[in-house]
Amino acid sequence: MYPLNYFLFLQIILFLFITPGTPRIVIISYSMNYGVQKCIWTALGDITANFIQATLVIFVIGSFFSDNPNFLNIFKWVGVTYILYLAYDLYKSKPKDVSSDNISAKSLFSFFRDGFLVAGTSPKAWMFFPLIFPQFIDFNGNYVVQFFILISTYIVLDFLSLMAYAVLARKLIVWIKANPKVINTISACVLVIIAIIIVFMQKY
Repeated sequence: MYPLNYFLFLQIILFLFITPGTPRIVIISYSMNYGVQKCIWTALGDITANFIQATLVIFVIGSFFSDNPNFLNIFKWVGVTYILYLAYDLYKSKPKDVSSDNISAKSLFSFFRDGFLVAGTSPKAWMFFPLIFPQFIDFNGNYVVQFFILISTYIVLDFLSLMAYAVLARKLIVWIKANPKVINTISACVLVIIAIIIVFMQKY
C-alpha cells in the first residue's frame, strides 16, 4: 500500500463521514431524544455492518481481482463516476429536519439493531465498499494486512465521527440550518478534486 493511496483513502472517508447522511441523521435524532450514551450502541451497530460489508466484498471477490487485475481499471472508472455522483448529490441536497417526536423507551439491543440496519441497508455503503474500497488494496500483495489497516481506519474514524455528531447534535443542527450550503459545497468540491486525482494516480 502506497502512502499516497492511503492518504486518498483518508480524504474520501473523512469527507463522507462529515456529511450528514442517513446514519448521522439517526445519531443526531437519538442523541436529542435518548442521550449520547445510548448513541454508542447505535454507532457500534453501524460499524459492525460496515465491517461485514467490507469483509464480504474483499474476501469473496478478492481472488477475482487477483486473477483479473485489469478488472480493477473498470472499477476505478465506475468508482470515479460514483464519487462525482456523490459530489453532485451532495451539492444539490438540503439538510433534513430531525424530528424529536415518538420518544419511547428502547433497549440497548434496539439501538444497536437500528444502527446495524441503517448502515447495512445503506445504498451508499454498498456502493462504497465494492467500487471504492478495493481501489486501495494491492491484491497481488498481502491484501489481508492491507484490508485490516484500511478497515480499522474506516471503523475508528466512522465511530468517532458518529459520536462527534451525537455530542454536538444541537449545535450542528443550528449551524447546518444557518449555513445550509456551505459544508455541502465545500465537500462536493473536494470530492471532485479527489476523483480527478484518482484518475491520474491510480494505475493498474
